[in-house]
Amino acid sequence: MAIKFSRTFLLRKLHQITGIVPLGVFFFVHMFTNSKAMNGETAFEKAVQEIHDIPGLLIIEIVGIFIPLLYHSIYGVIISSEARSNALGYKYARNWFYFFQRATGIFLFAFLLFHILNLRFGLIPGLNMTPVAGNADLAYDIVSREFAIPWVMVLYIAGIAATAWHLAYGFWLFAVDWGIVIGENAQKYAMYACIALGVGLFGMGANAAASFVRPCGLFPQAMCEHKPETLRITKPPESRRF
Repeated sequence: MAIKFSRTFLLRKLHQITGIVPLGVFFFVHMFTNSKAMNGETAFEKAVQEIHDIPGLLIIEIVGIFIPLLYHSIYGVIISSEARSNALGYKYARNWFYFFQRATGIFLFAFLLFHILNLRFGLIPGLNMTPVAGNADLAYDIVSREFAIPWVMVLYIAGIAATAWHLAYGFWLFAVDWGIVIGENAQKYAMYACIALGVGLFGMGANAAASFVRPCGLFPQAMCEHKPETLRITKPPESRRF
């Protein structure tokens, strides 16, 4: 006998899948690329240029990022508008997790629109008007100028925190709803793992953001690679060798 699925069921499953692949994968790659800023302008701009050199990048962005992001965001807002949170009535951890998942989803809808218009296309009046896309050699300067503005940095830190939580808890929901993690203990430990993942992603993203205004970000500068200029200064000149 054929199994029939409701339209709502399929839309929600598609919403979950797009949150993990490709959007979740893209966030990992995005944070890894941004972390290159720890080692300075040259390292970061080289990483950005390598992305720009990918064949068919625009098609990949449209099909693999923008369309899934548009669907996931719009349908996520629809789901959130239909949700009825009972976190205040039943103060269990999962009720609050449910609330934060919806709240971060709505916030991220606005934040990602700002982020894409600001750095991807340079279309926010009064802020950056030079897109990172097509300007890999200016990417570090573009981002560092934006992050030097306190409210912009605070907004991006909040965006990183919301994304890290939304993705980490999304992994847990996906694993539970798809029957990958079964049993109370398994779900409990999976929750711990996802919380640790969220904290790690936030730390990685926050340090990457800080790296655009301070060498090596939140870490001691000795942990990062030395710049070529530093190596030339510490190297004795040929004329002074005996």
